[in-house]
Amino acid sequence: MTKGGDLMQADGDSFDYVIVGSGAAGSVLCRRLTEDPGTTVCVLECGPPDRHPFIHIPAGFIKMLFNPTYTWQFQTEPGAGIGGRRIPTTQGRTLGGSSSINGMVYNRGQREDFDHWAQRGNRGWGYVDILPYFKRTERRIGIADDRIHGRHGSLPVTDNDWIHPVNEAFIAGAQELGIPRCADYNSGDAQAGVGYFQRAINRGFRHSAARVFLHPAKATGRLDVRTGARAAKILFDGTRAVGVEYVNDRDRGSRARVFAKKEVIVSSGTANTAKLLQISGVGPAWLLRQLGVPVLADLPVGENFRDHYSTRIVARVKNIKTINEMSHGIGLAGQIARWMAGKPNILALCPSIVHWFWRTEDTMRQPDLQGVFSPASYKQGFVGLLDDYPGMTCGVWQHRPESIGHVRARSTDPFEDPVIQPNYLTDPMDQRVLVKGMRLARSLLHTRALERFFDRDELPARDVRSDDEWLDYARRFGSTAYHLIGTARMGPATDKTAVVDDTLRVHGLRGLRVVDASIMPNMPSANTYSATMMIAEKASDMIRGRAPPEPVEGIAA
Repeated sequence: MTKGGDLMQADGDSFDYVIVGSGAAGSVLCRRLTEDPGTTVCVLECGPPDRHPFIHIPAGFIKMLFNPTYTWQFQTEPGAGIGGRRIPTTQGRTLGGSSSINGMVYNRGQREDFDHWAQRGNRGWGYVDILPYFKRTERRIGIADDRIHGRHGSLPVTDNDWIHPVNEAFIAGAQELGIPRCADYNSGDAQAGVGYFQRAINRGFRHSAARVFLHPAKATGRLDVRTGARAAKILFDGTRAVGVEYVNDRDRGSRARVFAKKEVIVSSGTANTAKLLQISGVGPAWLLRQLGVPVLADLPVGENFRDHYSTRIVARVKNIKTINEMSHGIGLAGQIARWMAGKPNILALCPSIVHWFWRTEDTMRQPDLQGVFSPASYKQGFVGLLDDYPGMTCGVWQHRPESIGHVRARSTDPFEDPVIQPNYLTDPMDQRVLVKGMRLARSLLHTRALERFFDRDELPARDVRSDDEWLDYARRFGSTAYHLIGTARMGPATDKTAVVDDTLRVHGLRGLRVVDASIMPNMPSANTYSATMMIAEKASDMIRGRAPPEPVEGIAA
């Protein structure tokens, strides 16, 4: 290949930075990098613009989750731990990425998550280091500790305003079982408890990363947004990344190149980031040889893959209407009217309304379970289609799964989905923790406080009692929580499982960084959306050569 500068002038536009992917991380980077007046940025997004109205109405997520125009309809490989099933693993494929289709929950995780990242040799990634970046993103609306929460960021974070008697009864019932009311699960130190989720919804609308970060960046005139641009490979001059070749996703044939004078930044999401790096020559040498790709860097790209494996416990409800009945006919018309009037309504809700974080062992200091609850239920235990009867659902997953999988390109064809193998429930620890979590979830549906609304168990049947029966249920009906991480693990060069260093530069290469959930060394005790934005905020400072912010006063290391 000719020198990058000559190639830039020959057959492609050039910018200071080229970002591959406009999801949570890519959108934040677009906003921050374009704050510098002399900087130019190009972002490549495979999907279409985020104009579909169901993206912006929170309840529209049910319609968007399985829409192939706006999502990657990935599936896992058959898994030994899940009865040989394949599990749909949908990811966002539009401006904003999964932030345009996700459950809108704002959940950071525990202090220990990030302190553990730092303990693995990642300087500047401990809790006191990254807290200012969480705050930078957030515009917390409502009562909160201003040492912990941001007030001036772009992402509005609000409290639930839709109060339903079944939710209140569930919370009271959890307290019966010894789970306290949690004032703020995002405090870092006090996650345990039950309460309402904080969410990225304001005035009835979803506030995706594209809405609050990418679109304002585009308005500066320093950001070139290219939709329908499917990345085919990263271009290198020796060991330096100089650009990206992409295919027109609409005609699936015409190709173009775009060049980076400073850096190429891959923010394509855990599955696509691994695939793009691999088909570009960055990955395990044995895999690249199988693909027929010259090896630029022999790194464990695609390994260390983890995801939250979720199960849902469903019960039939009596004596009151649930979201199931409110979501059609006259009931839906009334909810639409309330949405238009700016009153609390089911159109402006997260699919998971109530949280509960708890421990499977009394000796634990912090929770190892995350649970969710809603006065709604979905057919066969999966989100997507509401039941015909009044129902409620209590879901649960293990915070930090031990089962480790992989993501691997099948070929160099950019249109072929990668192999995604999470190896769910292959680790005995995961099996034990999830069985205990499911038992607790059922107990939460059988409290005295919830008794007047509880009709009967639906899924699983009441005769599921033994550990083996619970594990069999989890294998047959569990699913992804859509929290994919780890395929470009952050760590020092001495860590043979690491792909990027603590500045997110790919080991052994120049001009190439990875900025998304794939760099997470381990699974956080939370949904991954807010931590992904935090990663991008921190990365933007490192890319721009800016000093990190001072630690928050009053928050001890």
